[in-house]
Amino acid sequence: MNRTVFLICVAAFAALPLVWPDPYMLSVVSAAGIMIVAAISLNLLLGFTGQLSLGHAAFFGIGAYTSALLALGFDVGLGFGLRVEVEPKPVWFAFAMGIVVAGFFGWLIGKLAFRVRGAYFVIVTISFAQVMRMVALNWVDLTEGPMALVSIPPLTVWLPGEGVVPIVSKAATYWLVLAVGVLAYVLVARLVHSRIGRAVIALRENETLAKSIGIPVTYYLVIASVVSAGIAGAAGGLYAHTVRIIDPDVFLFIYTITMVIMVISGGKGTLAGPVVGGIIFGLLPEVLRGTVAPEVQWMLYGALMVALLLFLPRGIVPACAGLARRLRPRRPGPGQPAAGRAAGVPPPAGKPATRGAGS
Repeated sequence: MNRTVFLICVAAFAALPLVWPDPYMLSVVSAAGIMIVAAISLNLLLGFTGQLSLGHAAFFGIGAYTSALLALGFDVGLGFGLRVEVEPKPVWFAFAMGIVVAGFFGWLIGKLAFRVRGAYFVIVTISFAQVMRMVALNWVDLTEGPMALVSIPPLTVWLPGEGVVPIVSKAATYWLVLAVGVLAYVLVARLVHSRIGRAVIALRENETLAKSIGIPVTYYLVIASVVSAGIAGAAGGLYAHTVRIIDPDVFLFIYTITMVIMVISGGKGTLAGPVVGGIIFGLLPEVLRGTVAPEVQWMLYGALMVALLLFLPRGIVPACAGLARRLRPRRPGPGQPAAGRAAGVPPPAGKPATRGAGS
């Protein structure tokens, strides 16, 4: 996606609350946007490094709980007479720390898990997510367990003449999610087009060859893991401060599956893939709600996924890009008319073919 198209898309999304101010639909789109941010983070691992993480919801939940706990404050005993008491922190500081803590766990899991590949890596990530869910469920003194953390303060913004105001309206929440999504998209795009991005793509295509030319495999994979986990933590922090109530279900496996569906259906390894897949599968349940029975909704949901995998195995974005390339008129080569070149007609008699065409 070139810069002009990107800016047009951002402007169109930003104008949505102005042309469609329905609060319910804005809340639905905001919820889908949070999952799109999480899918963008997963795409960095699954799409660009080729590593399937089925425990990505762990980083989402870590960001949510860290941000919520620091914003609310907590007092918890650690045993042996030790207690940790933290006063409530400013919400943006709590949000930033949620990203940092999620990134730290991304570094930790990356250092441990990237020593293995394939099914072993998948098992490590799933186990990590399950362990984090059990911690959130059973450490009641800290997380309130199944009773959930409630009354989480919203994020704030400074407005001229009004000072610091909470972001609670549906339109303001939508713009906040859009801003974080744009930042996540730009960060991943800059990383992918940097030296780090070229290295991880080389590892995805042929790890043995990449090692043979001196690319440090674990080093670059850990960097990708840290950035991916940090973005997932940002999505979790958004979720905590917009929904304002969280429980251990944020670590559920279904959230990771939702991210994987968004990435693969849109096109893994493409920047726009998670966005397109997220829009379709994030809004499809709401489009079908009230139109067909719930059982039929899930049948249509599953049928669409199967159809995409059968007819567009590379995803929607790569399929559309390939179609655009086929429809684009070919440029004529040197010394040959455009029509003849496109039809494969040889150069006119008496005029030798150019050197570039046959050598």
